[in-house]
Amino acid sequence: MRTAPVLSTARLRLRPHVLDDMAALEAFYATDRAAFMGRPNTRTQLWYGFASEVGSWDLMGHGAWAITTQDGALVGQVAITQPPHFPEREIGWLLFEGHDGKGYATEAALTALRWGWQAGFATLVSYITPENARSVALARRLGAVHDPDAALPEGDGPEGTVVWRHAPDTDGSPEAYA
Repeated sequence: MRTAPVLSTARLRLRPHVLDDMAALEAFYATDRAAFMGRPNTRTQLWYGFASEVGSWDLMGHGAWAITTQDGALVGQVAITQPPHFPEREIGWLLFEGHDGKGYATEAALTALRWGWQAGFATLVSYITPENARSVALARRLGAVHDPDAALPEGDGPEGTVVWRHAPDTDGSPEAYA
């Protein structure tokens, strides 16, 4: 069985999810912070989503990481996923209450992007609700560009989903993200 690799920065660890992480995700999805994220309606739906992001590593070679500080505090999640209704691989992120404004989302997403470029992904997208100003700002900080011609996830329309495209430096290296 393949699991998420552990990736470290000076401040953060991206690690495989453990079952105890589901409680923090359940609490997150009960808040307004999840308003733009297609929150699950039941614990069963949350379980299916959580299990698919963990199981994607074995099935597809990519999935979700728990974001923790170096001392082990769980602060969020970053993921590279492609469920069946997504036309492309997506990088997405979420931070739990109280962990904004510290650069954690940027640091974790850059680390995941570097991993993706080293894994040979030519491009990744972020599907973002237009009103989600914080995620749009992060996509821009990461160097993503709006791609109005990109295919949308099945069932989504341009009024509810905007595609932000991430790509390594033009020479194919991840140096632009260092």
